[in-house]
Amino acid sequence: MKVWAISDLHLCFSVPDKTMEAFGWNNYSQRIMDNWLKNIKNEDLVLIPGDLCWAKRLEEALIDLKWIDNLPGQKVIIKGNHDYWWPSLTKLEAALPPSIHAIYNTSFTYQGITIGGARLWDTSEYNFNPYIQMQDNIFQKCHKEPMEESEKIFARELERLKLSLSKLDHTSNIRIALTHYPPIGADLKDSKASKILEEYKINYTVFGHLHSIKPNMKMFGIKNQISYIFTSADYINFDPVKILEC
Repeated sequence: MKVWAISDLHLCFSVPDKTMEAFGWNNYSQRIMDNWLKNIKNEDLVLIPGDLCWAKRLEEALIDLKWIDNLPGQKVIIKGNHDYWWPSLTKLEAALPPSIHAIYNTSFTYQGITIGGARLWDTSEYNFNPYIQMQDNIFQKCHKEPMEESEKIFARELERLKLSLSKLDHTSNIRIALTHYPPIGADLKDSKASKILEEYKINYTVFGHLHSIKPNMKMFGIKNQISYIFTSADYINFDPVKILEC
């Protein structure tokens, strides 16, 4: 079995006017599908840490989720900042297609691999502006809360991260955390989130959220035995990244 990851699919089958084609993501859903089918098998696990689609209601999002469900593998998802459609856990679990598993203050274990995580949020602890091409695109246009409010949300998200990781299967040898926002700076300096990940002995942390990264920028890596793996779809050329093979 192999474990793969790709974040920020930003699918728009349910709301075609939200296509990312307008921002240079040429033929991106087809490219994701082609790369997925080329590498991923039914027995594999695929991690999708947020921003699955542009839908605003669950009924709309199911169109995009069923597209994901039809692809090979078991999928594990968390909420991203653009997943406006995400409902309560009870409603979500009742509606999800069979191959998709949500983490929402919970954990999920599959063939000896245990997974937890939380969305996280913006924080003043680290700054990614030097790594990003500050072009006029949809992500720069998104409303951002004042930093004081962001820090309150971030603090709540850290508690959700602890709650989820406390539910990991203690018998599993491989421990993975999913976060939508990066849990650490690109230079891997200690952060509040990284300390939590170390406390729960995480092996791999997979995340996305950032877009329009400048070419050839060195970002993330291994810190205190945790591999920090950045998987935004445009950054990895819409080709799922292999995290490990069991």
